[in-house]
Amino acid sequence: VYDEGSSQEELYESTARPIVESCLEGYNATIFAYGQTGCGKTFTMQGVEEPTELRGIIPRAFEHIFESIEAETNAEFLVRAAYCEIYNESVRDLLGKDSKKPLALKQHPEKGVFVKDLTWTTVANVGEIDTLMRKGFANREVGETKMNSESSRSHSIFTIVIEVNEPDSEGNDHFRTGKLNLVDLAGSERANKTGASGARLKEGCQINLSLSALGNVISSLVDGSKHIPYRDSKLTRLLEDSLGGNTKTVMCANCGPVPARREK
Repeated sequence: VYDEGSSQEELYESTARPIVESCLEGYNATIFAYGQTGCGKTFTMQGVEEPTELRGIIPRAFEHIFESIEAETNAEFLVRAAYCEIYNESVRDLLGKDSKKPLALKQHPEKGVFVKDLTWTTVANVGEIDTLMRKGFANREVGETKMNSESSRSHSIFTIVIEVNEPDSEGNDHFRTGKLNLVDLAGSERANKTGASGARLKEGCQINLSLSALGNVISSLVDGSKHIPYRDSKLTRLLEDSLGGNTKTVMCANCGPVPARREK
């Protein structure tokens, strides 16, 4: 448990660093923040650029990945990145020419679920991947509610794929691939608290439905159920290969400091 005195670095070192290390070793991994609107999910995942100690998990993960790559002398690395959002159950490419255009989810027998026509960019250093993040973040869907003046109205997924070729002592190539999903979920909310109506109300309903689907998937995985309901939302379909199977997942549960109101 981290209180208001905990630093961004402390959170990253104890929760996110082991997950990123696993990704470099070839695991699929996911880090996401979950909680009510306005309780600090975007700050946890994204943080702010200045001062640097307030940077969140996503920019710290970038530095961690490229520091690890620079420290390796025998292996060759290829790092690719994509950034999408799920808004009203439509998938959008935050790095594409038209960030509002809905993209289709497809299933491949070997690749699994993927987003058709999603922009993938090869990156060589922290600066290049930071630029992608800033560009995509500026295109995210945000809106004002009574509870949050800049509420994230979409789930955003920044995906990094790390391909590694590590030759053995005899010169034979050994390839491994790890995928890291860094997810900033939209906030769960009650319509009577946010004062939502019209488009905001529709957004809130879709947000809550997909968060409910995510909760059901996690519960099914924990219970060891034979059927995992990945198909109940676009969010869970996209994260399918990074939530179950040979994967590692961390959920940051963000809690607001406001006590529950007692009913008279």
